[in-house]
Amino acid sequence: MFQKFLNLPRFHKRVISVTADVVALLFALWAAFSLRFEQQFWVPSQEQAVLSVITVVFTIGVFVRLGLYRAVVRYLSDRAFLTVVGGVVASAVALILLGYWLNVAVPRSVPVIYAALAFIFVSGSRMSIRMLVMRPSRHDKERVAIIGAGETGLQLCQALEQGTEYQPVMFVSFLKANHRALINGVPVYDIGHIEQAVHRHRVKRLLLALDVDSGVDRKRLLKQLEPLAIPVQTVPSMSELIAGQKRINDIRDLEIEDLLGRDPVRPDNAQVAASLYGKAVMVTGAGGSIGSELCRQIIHHRPRVLVLFEQSEFSLYSIERELQAINIIEGLGVEIHPLLGNVAHRRRCESVMRAFAIQTVYHAAAYKHVPLVEHNIIEGVQNNVFGTWHTAEAAIATGVERFVLISTDKAVRPTNVMGASKRMAELVLQGLAQRQSGTVFSMVRFGNVLGSSGSVVPLFRDQIRDGGPVTVTHPDIIRYFMTIPEASQLVLQAGSMGLGGEVFVLDMGEPVKIADLARKMIHLMGLEEKTEANPGGDIEIVFSGLRPGEKLFEELLIGDNPQGTAHPRIMMAREVSLPWAKVSDLLGEFSRASQAFNCEAVVRLLKEANTGYSPNGDLADLVWCNGPRDVSSDLGGARVLHL
Repeated sequence: MFQKFLNLPRFHKRVISVTADVVALLFALWAAFSLRFEQQFWVPSQEQAVLSVITVVFTIGVFVRLGLYRAVVRYLSDRAFLTVVGGVVASAVALILLGYWLNVAVPRSVPVIYAALAFIFVSGSRMSIRMLVMRPSRHDKERVAIIGAGETGLQLCQALEQGTEYQPVMFVSFLKANHRALINGVPVYDIGHIEQAVHRHRVKRLLLALDVDSGVDRKRLLKQLEPLAIPVQTVPSMSELIAGQKRINDIRDLEIEDLLGRDPVRPDNAQVAASLYGKAVMVTGAGGSIGSELCRQIIHHRPRVLVLFEQSEFSLYSIERELQAINIIEGLGVEIHPLLGNVAHRRRCESVMRAFAIQTVYHAAAYKHVPLVEHNIIEGVQNNVFGTWHTAEAAIATGVERFVLISTDKAVRPTNVMGASKRMAELVLQGLAQRQSGTVFSMVRFGNVLGSSGSVVPLFRDQIRDGGPVTVTHPDIIRYFMTIPEASQLVLQAGSMGLGGEVFVLDMGEPVKIADLARKMIHLMGLEEKTEANPGGDIEIVFSGLRPGEKLFEELLIGDNPQGTAHPRIMMAREVSLPWAKVSDLLGEFSRASQAFNCEAVVRLLKEANTGYSPNGDLADLVWCNGPRDVSSDLGGARVLHL
């Protein structure tokens, strides 16, 4: 019966609401007079009956004018009850005025009693319907606890109450004084009592809703939540809410910053802005994970021109469309030019830089996936070494002021071709910095980027969702980590600090053990690790062995005495460089080896080039190991020498 009422057309529901209010108001008037005259069965006179009818009709008109009947009962807000208050007050005033006008005796206490009863009946009927409507759905909702009892937590609670997925059953506060308090009818517990409270309320999910100024140590908090083996998720940041990009109830998995476990490096925005505002800037590899984030941050510093240089058509289309939207919405007025091209094509790079009078280049284009480059050695060297060289020579020829290379910690004492090729690219730029002074070359070296293509975090998350196992190469493997925005900020900072030939590295704190990161993700997604001691666990961690070219420990410095900079978390490496004459000879030999598709020669040259390359396995190039060795060099020569 009740469900049939809920399924009625909207017009029919409004008619029923108006009818119910008419009955409630008439009854409230009758009850008010009865209470005043202390008569159990008070019968109104004809004049009092007319007065009551006119008052009720006027009140219904006020309710209609105030929009009370347009409000959906199940989503009633505080504003709807204020509407009822306003209508009831207007009705009581009308009762007094109509009494004088119609010469009907209305005792002074009657309007007051009537107003109180009318509010109780009108608002109470709606509250009752709302409770009946919402009550069945609560049984189907997942019971959640909100971590954070501030403004953000309250907004989330109110949003979830109106939704159909989650039912907030408790708040967790970081103030002991709030323990056992009630917020929006939901009990609050101190963080020290979270384990007992979670079991008592049968919580199935924890939602982080921390205020920006809460001062909560997120690393310590996650360490407290991890043993609960309940999924932990978070709500959007305040900046996303203000920008309209997200809603408060857009629940999502923990951000990779939460898993990082340290404070991110903050840039000197004034220095960065001064180096970008009003300039013509070019980003190579603009569609990649690092390149695209660089573009997002650069555009907010309002360069005059931003050139997006990318060889992947879809990646270029995606980032160009996103940046154009930002440009229009925020009124930045930046000229954005999406250009297809390969960094190994020197003439293409030079024509682009000349056409747009480029002043600063951020060179993010690279092949960076260790096993893939290990299996495709020639292409890795072509892109990482020759691509950097040709782009840098184009920058010199066109008078570019600054050129910043995005390097990697794998360039330090490399055990793989990817790292060795990036170290060779650093040597090329260091040599060019010695050869000329018109273009300032600098390099930025950092660790693994969480969330980038090939990052372990999204891989682990997918494996956990698929039921496992989670694959880790070695139980002792450790890595330095940073986030994409953080890495991009460091690149911009170094670009503004460089004087010529420097290698900048980040003080990244303690490295992270990959196996521990995997366990933390398993626990924070509400699951248990499956081990010999816990065979009933959910997700097993499988150690697959080191891949070709992979090593247990990554380093950021070759030397032992880094030099400080103006930024407290950025250091400058003191490392050996080669004179340009030596670098030029090496590039010639690399070119001839590439033309002949001689992978053994390329690997030998990488070892001899002062890169510190020491492979930890056999040559693994797929074509070299499986195909004939007498590959014609004509195509290779065209590719390398006639660009």
